[in-house]
Amino acid sequence: MVILVGTASKRVRCFQTISSFLFNKNNRFSASAPTAIDTNCAADKFVMDKFKLPSRHEAGVYSVWIEFSQLAVTTKCLNLGQGFPDYDPPSRFSDYLAQVATEKNSFFNQYTRGFGHARLVKALADLYSKLIDRKIDPMNEIMVTVGAYEALYCAIQGNIEVGDEAIIIEPFYDCYEPMVRTAGGIPRFIPLRNTKPNASTSHSSDWKLDPDELASLFNSKTKLIIINTPHNPLGKIFDYDELTMIANLAKKHNVLVISDEVYEWLVYKPTQHIRIATLPEMWQRTITIGSAGKTFSMTGWKLGWAYGPSYLMKNLCVVHQTAIYTCATTVQEAAARGFEHEIALLGTPNSYFQTLSDELQPKMNYLFKILQDGGFKPIMPEGGYFMIADWTNFG
Repeated sequence: MVILVGTASKRVRCFQTISSFLFNKNNRFSASAPTAIDTNCAADKFVMDKFKLPSRHEAGVYSVWIEFSQLAVTTKCLNLGQGFPDYDPPSRFSDYLAQVATEKNSFFNQYTRGFGHARLVKALADLYSKLIDRKIDPMNEIMVTVGAYEALYCAIQGNIEVGDEAIIIEPFYDCYEPMVRTAGGIPRFIPLRNTKPNASTSHSSDWKLDPDELASLFNSKTKLIIINTPHNPLGKIFDYDELTMIANLAKKHNVLVISDEVYEWLVYKPTQHIRIATLPEMWQRTITIGSAGKTFSMTGWKLGWAYGPSYLMKNLCVVHQTAIYTCATTVQEAAARGFEHEIALLGTPNSYFQTLSDELQPKMNYLFKILQDGGFKPIMPEGGYFMIADWTNFG
């Protein structure tokens, strides 16, 4: 379980404040961080002026992960902000990887199919066909990527034209905004608002979108909306009514939905995760993002995917083949074997899809109590492995 300390409504602004601390007005590192290039030399400056970062990438200059990691080092504090577990994935995955790497099959050491290793996309199609009650074509409706991060990148780059607008819900995973801007798009922000600010105990379900405020953002320039459920960092899971509201607006304005569902198996009872692609007429306009790293607690494998109708997936495939081409064959083969194992256990108490959230829920409750006892105002999440805590009592 990871904690980001601070009020949720100020998360993005907080990151910007930290950015200004680490960088001066000339976009060079301040004295508190290492300087990569000496710009005092006139010749160096001449070269740098010509080969400076293209303006389309300026939105990605500041990375919250780099900045907070640097702050943790310089201040010698414990960094609880980055989302990955400190325990091993199920041992069978490392066993599968070792088997694949040592088997007498030379093809496992060569390039595999660019849009996804055949065995893996078949396993993913088998899984999601069951989950969304729709037959998914593994060769045309699923693409494997270098982590969910690349899937998001391909979905945004493959659909945004210069001047298109993309609706982003605050607080948000930090890559959404720079990815939209890099594609030439214009991000339009809408916050989740606390509907029970005076409640003694705060729950992620208390944070909601204002329907009128959301509707006002949709117009003829709106190309897509990004939703994240279970949500990072609030831990909110959008319920059926909230997803229906978003779906109705998307259908009314002919807007694409990118649904970031990397925490789909980190859902705490009694809440249930609803995939927006299962709502009426939403498969046709939804790209759903998933992650093996989040699903099986192995983020270092950097394996993700996107699925959706073939006419939407075509755009992602074009971006993927010109940027990445293909993902590691050995990792995909090992992951495929792991998915096949889990599909056979789907719906049983022995499935890792079930046991992971069962293991994390008591830890979540324990952390919540510790923070409350310490004077913080934590928000009880419905899913994911983040917990936001309001520290204004100490301010």
